[in-house]
Amino acid sequence: MSGGSNPDEMTLRCGVFVGRATGCFFSSSVENMGDSGEFRGWDELIPDALGLIFRNLSLQEILTVVPGVCRAWRRAASGPYCWQEIDIEEWSQRCKPEHLDRMLQMLIAWSSDSFRRLSVSGLPSDSLFSFIADHAGSLQTLELPRSEISDSIVEHVAPRLSNITFLDVSYCKKIGARALEAFGKHCKALVGLRRRMHPLEVADKACQDDEAHAIARTMPKLRHLEMAYHLLTTRGVLEILSQCRDLEYLDVRGCWDVKLDDKFLKERHSSLKVLGPHIVDCYERTFWDDECSDYSDSSVYSWDFMEDGIDVYEGESDHDNVWDDEQDLAGLVVRFYGGGLSLACAGFDWPPSP
Repeated sequence: MSGGSNPDEMTLRCGVFVGRATGCFFSSSVENMGDSGEFRGWDELIPDALGLIFRNLSLQEILTVVPGVCRAWRRAASGPYCWQEIDIEEWSQRCKPEHLDRMLQMLIAWSSDSFRRLSVSGLPSDSLFSFIADHAGSLQTLELPRSEISDSIVEHVAPRLSNITFLDVSYCKKIGARALEAFGKHCKALVGLRRRMHPLEVADKACQDDEAHAIARTMPKLRHLEMAYHLLTTRGVLEILSQCRDLEYLDVRGCWDVKLDDKFLKERHSSLKVLGPHIVDCYERTFWDDECSDYSDSSVYSWDFMEDGIDVYEGESDHDNVWDDEQDLAGLVVRFYGGGLSLACAGFDWPPSP
């Protein structure tokens, strides 16, 4: 807020924004608050309460709108309570690699290494994955679909990811059984693994039972496993079922060589829900099928770091060097582009599993 704003105006602005974040209706007017002499000190909420509220807002709102409300909210938006969960998957699908690198470094620094969940698509390098692992002491949920990480870097940094309970490495083409084995050996509390693939990404492979073997040997506590469109055999899946006794959900859509007998599953794994291998989704329809080639009506946004852009955090910041020159973060520009081709149409995703 500007320095000339009065307390009534700031209270109303903060109250409306809290109502927007929490879904609560804020009906008091400035006049009514002035008559009663009672003000809700939204700007005086403790940082952890503000962090809980701000999590209901979009990434764009947290980074570009919240800081303009008042100084206290600017501090909270760049503090650890606001970044216990870092979810930039949608944004990262449309940004440049160098922008992704800088955004992750900024948000992880703001979290003070206390982030418990990280969701980002398309990590461009092993070095960025190593940076994440260096600060992952509190990390429990790690989602890295479409990332360019290698077996060797996973083997190197997996010991630093020991607290992870859920892992998503779908569409990561450069990793295989070696990486999965490293994750399993060092992430002893892992109960959920998402390892979907695109049919074209496995077309040149003969068999991927080595991944099934790595999962069976090192991830006995799994309760949720997604292996859609892997080139698995019945033997590979049975090995997983024999070792992962707590498994409750198994996705083998598109694993055409897998033949699971319904009677066997009912007798030996009565609590297990199996999806696939034969099921109709976007990969079984033609590309131009009406159900698979829709356009999204939602606003698609991209974020650019530009040296000559508009600094959305204009004015003096009282946070400890949050806009330090070393971070090179001046000039965060947000641009919105209406509409866009859905990922389902492009054949790189499908509706969420039941």
